[in-house]
Amino acid sequence: MLTVVSGAPEIIEPTPTVSASECRPAPLAAALRVALARSWRRVRAERGAADLPDVQLSILVRLVKHGTTTPGEIAEFQRIRPPSATRAVRHLEELGLAKREAHPTDGRQVVVSVTEAGREEVRETMRRRDAWLARELAALTPHEREILAKASALLTRIAES
Repeated sequence: MLTVVSGAPEIIEPTPTVSASECRPAPLAAALRVALARSWRRVRAERGAADLPDVQLSILVRLVKHGTTTPGEIAEFQRIRPPSATRAVRHLEELGLAKREAHPTDGRQVVVSVTEAGREEVRETMRRRDAWLARELAALTPHEREILAKASALLTRIAES
């Protein structure tokens, strides 16, 4: 297909065709796994100003969504060792993105919460990721975007099963 945008011709690849064998569960699972992993890796490359590692951004997102928590709960949720969670929280605190305070009922523990700067880092990272993906989607045809919208609903259903 040939499209003219801003006076310059642009080649747009046609929607790929797939064979019946590529639609069987096992080969489709393998193809989707690779495509989703590559896509997610590219989305993760879009970062906010702090350029946080994935684990630290994930901790901030959890704090924004679920509120104050302990480093132990962070370690459990992130599936990392407690010393790693403590180091990550310390780094976020040094950047002013999170803060530690004494636990309200257990003097042996601390609780971690997100600061306004941390909330802004999460917003900016998500904004950049959404903007990149929106630019990529805009380059597709309406039919291709419709296919992806349907696939998104199906992938969500699979993820929630």
